[in-house]
Amino acid sequence: MERVVITVTGKDRVGIVAKIASTLAENNVNILDIRQSLMEDLFTMIMLVDISKSKSDFEELVKKLDKVGEEIGVKVIVQHEDIFKYMHRI
Repeated sequence: MERVVITVTGKDRVGIVAKIASTLAENNVNILDIRQSLMEDLFTMIMLVDISKSKSDFEELVKKLDKVGEEIGVKVIVQHEDIFKYMHRI
């Protein structure tokens, strides 16, 4: 399993989860866990996904999610799980 953390932030609007999830499904990426929160009009979402069977390599998937993020007005950050854990250790 090759796990990746995807973080999405931006102004809340209809369709954010659907658009990101659709892009992942189109690339055969499995969502393992998903958390989202809304603070007034600020949307945040963190996803843990498995890219081991993805149709796209990591770099290509990052580009596709960046493009989708731009289209819907959110910031998408994609990191390998190990890098995410290293950056957020206490």
